[in-house]
Amino acid sequence: MAPTHMRSALKWAAGTFGVAVGAYAGYVGATWLRYGHPAPARGDDGDSLLDRLMPVYDVVERRHVHVAAPADITFAAAGEQDLMALPVVRAIFKAREVALGSDSGTTTDPRGLLALTKSIGWGVLAEAPGREVVMGAVTQPWKANVVFRPLPPHEFVAFDEADYVKIAWTLRTDPVGANASIFRTETRALATDAAARAKFRRYWSFLSPGIILIRWVALGSLKREAERRFRSGRPDRGRRPGFDAHLARRDEA
Repeated sequence: MAPTHMRSALKWAAGTFGVAVGAYAGYVGATWLRYGHPAPARGDDGDSLLDRLMPVYDVVERRHVHVAAPADITFAAAGEQDLMALPVVRAIFKAREVALGSDSGTTTDPRGLLALTKSIGWGVLAEAPGREVVMGAVTQPWKANVVFRPLPPHEFVAFDEADYVKIAWTLRTDPVGANASIFRTETRALATDAAARAKFRRYWSFLSPGIILIRWVALGSLKREAERRFRSGRPDRGRRPGFDAHLARRDEA
């Protein structure tokens, strides 16, 4: 490459990196300031199951996507989704390991979102069969090797042990006619005291961009898989979810 072109490429790369760093810094600052002031749910985003379990919370993250598949197929695909099959998700988890100095995960974890999260300590707090499940745990997410502790619903609601965060999240599908649905996911978190709030505020401000990116990537992957299942006429319940790249290529062929 000619010296002039090399200099131009380096300037472009430096400029792009600077923009990315500035955007990230701006996001961290805004998230820090918004902490403790979660946006209220609007319209159909409201969730009565979550409201009973965690009516007050420090942070909230809500996402939804329209899916051209019935609610039961979409819900099954969501629960069986293999997030670790997505390269971006693996990269984000690896970045967290490096940033916090945590141990590498094992390769024997079960596939499927619900099976995996239950295996590492998340518990079912409430469910509407075929439509919604609420998962929850108490934890200290700022630690390198995070531990999730499940609790029965009534203990989860009353939990106030110092230096912990209560987290609840949902998988939910709302039918839109016979052959369409809206998939929704929501995460709420509440620190139990001032010390936990300070630690979690710092953790959430710096690491939530990765969490949100996982949600964004997962929604697109889920939509494709649920619609593939519906088109094929085979719900594929119990089968390894088809989120691999070769399945996506096969569908596009």
